[in-house]
Amino acid sequence: MSKKIVVTGGAGFIGSNIVNSLCADNEVLIIDNMHTGSMDNVNESMKLGAKFYKGDAGDIAKTRFDPDIILHIGMYSSTPMYREDKSLITRVVGDAINIFNFASERNIPIVLASSSSLYNGYKPPHREDMVPMAKDFYTEARFAVERIANVYSEQHGLNATALRMFAVYGPHDENKGRYANLVTQFMLSMRRGESPVVYGNGEQTRDFTYIDDVVRAFHLAMGLKGFNVFNVGRGEDFSINEMIGKLNEHLGTDIKAKYVPVPIVNYVEQTKADTTKAEKVLGFRAKYSLDEGISKFQEFLDSKARLTS
Repeated sequence: MSKKIVVTGGAGFIGSNIVNSLCADNEVLIIDNMHTGSMDNVNESMKLGAKFYKGDAGDIAKTRFDPDIILHIGMYSSTPMYREDKSLITRVVGDAINIFNFASERNIPIVLASSSSLYNGYKPPHREDMVPMAKDFYTEARFAVERIANVYSEQHGLNATALRMFAVYGPHDENKGRYANLVTQFMLSMRRGESPVVYGNGEQTRDFTYIDDVVRAFHLAMGLKGFNVFNVGRGEDFSINEMIGKLNEHLGTDIKAKYVPVPIVNYVEQTKADTTKAEKVLGFRAKYSLDEGISKFQEFLDSKARLTS
């Protein structure tokens, strides 16, 4: 059954992939301030009838759109952004409150984009019942949004589900530049014959998640009752060095990494999702291995290169 769906941040990396999966069968409104978004990401969706509103996620009431569901992905999405401008926390929380007010007044369910960075400091596997430590400004913003959503659920009956995503990569991430996932940054640099720059010794681990799995998780989370939190990851981790090795295999190269001292306080050392809850409640299990995801992403970049050559 067709629905009216708002996707905040819908022209960005994750948002655009979700929009593209929805617009053929639903009426979709994209809200995006174009901080890291690109209209190139949603050209096909716009041809299929998706609507676009340029503005902050918190402008939702100004759009005059009456949605059945809200997918709130339009939050500043990278730790370096917050190191450079800590006031982003205020903007993220303010936007979220506007959305929660709008949704609770109209009984509209919400699915929120959250992050595995909330588990920084904990040994994996990471479970949803781990209480985030105070580690950086980005995670404080995301955790604040989760907690406020929980309060709205308790006091106003808001139905809100937060998806804590693990190291997402894939098509359209390349448009985020230095804010992109390490798989994306390193694949792009290695395709140019350049050495990827690795912080520390490269033995840090990540649970790399291909974008198509994330899209499916958002579909499964739509319409849940109450307040919920789920991990969206594969439940399998690789070191940065192992990931570079796989990129070399797929690219047919033998490019060595350049190692530099870690310039970041509280740099994330390990991420690995405990997927038990997501599998049991959502029926979600990631489909794509790191090798499969790299292969699909490589095909996308090759196709894109042919179109622009």
